[in-house]
This record gives sequence, C-alpha cells and structure tokens, in this order.
Amino acid sequence: MRILRLTLLTAVVLVAMAFSAAAQTKVATVDMKKIFNGYYKTKLANTSLESRKTELRKEMKDMSDGLEKAQDDYKQLLDEVNDQAISNDERDKRKLAATSKAKEISTTKTTLEQFQRQAEAQLADESQRMSGNLVTEIQKAVADKAKIGGYTVVLNSSFTEAFVYVSPDNDITDSVLAQLNAGAPIDLNKLPGAPLNLSTNLP
Repeated sequence: MRILRLTLLTAVVLVAMAFSAAAQTKVATVDMKKIFNGYYKTKLANTSLESRKTELRKEMKDMSDGLEKAQDDYKQLLDEVNDQAISNDERDKRKLAATSKAKEISTTKTTLEQFQRQAEAQLADESQRMSGNLVTEIQKAVADKAKIGGYTVVLNSSFTEAFVYVSPDNDITDSVLAQLNAGAPIDLNKLPGAPLNLSTNLP
C-alpha cells in the first residue's frame, strides 16, 4: 500500500512538473493532516464521539452488572439445591429456578456481545462519516484558496515520503486553516485536537 501511494504521488509530482514546464503552472503545498487536526469541527466531532462512547460504556456496564448479579443468584440457587436442610419440594423449586436463571444468563451474555459489536460498528461508521464530511469541507476550502492564489496544482505535503524537499514559500496550510476556523466559537479553542480516526473499540 505504501509503495502504491508513493507511486501515485510521484506520478502527481511528475505531472505537475510537466504542466509547469509547459504552461508555467503554479504549484502550492498544503498539510492536510495539520488542517484536519486543527479544524474546530474536527474537535467538535471528537467530543461528540467521546460522549457517545461514554454513553455506550455506561449501558454496557449496566448490562454487565446485571449479568454478574444473575450469576451470583445462580450460584446461590445451586447451593440451595444441594442443601439437605431444605425440604425436597423446596429443593425442586430451587432446581427449576436455577435452570431458568441459567437460561437468563445465556441470553444476557448473547445480548451483551451483540450490543458491543453493534456499538463498535456504529461508532466506526459515525467516525468514518464525520471524517468524510470534514475532508470534503477542507478540500473545498483548499480549492477556493488555490483559485484565489492562482495555483493550478496543490500537493498534500503530509505524505513526506513522496517529497525530497518542499519549500514553505507556497504552503497555504495556515491560511486555509485560518479560513476554516474563522467561524469557530471561542470556547471550542480549548478543546483537544486529537485526530478523529480514534479507535472505537469499547472495553
């Protein structure tokens, strides 16, 4: 995958150079990773995902606590089934109750496992969707800035392995990021700027 990406980026650079030689193409660079992580909407999305993960963890803990209690009740019923001090009729009742409790435990375990899988899939899908929407917004902002600056080609300098040297003279990263964050609420500037593609695995 890395070789394929390097090949594609190298091809882009060569095409840009060919266009530059033929038509004096203006080439700019932009650090898409820096913009993505610094965009205030990315921070909002991170906060939203973390909040949702907290809610799902709480639901899972409630289910786990219920399962643990059911298992304790089941052990107690088994002890009572073997208690000779209890009448045969009462022990038979405990035996039926233990059988019912065992079925309840099995159902709860299955439900908990399904809930965890669905929660992880939901978070992964939401993270991917948010990332896609943010990248689309950023690409539009880059395109707008490039048109204003008269740039024909904009290369992503995040892929550093594809470039031996990148001059900062035509880097438009900061100007694009400033444009995107121009409408950010003031209090959002204090939010952490971790990447959106966080692991959605729930403990």
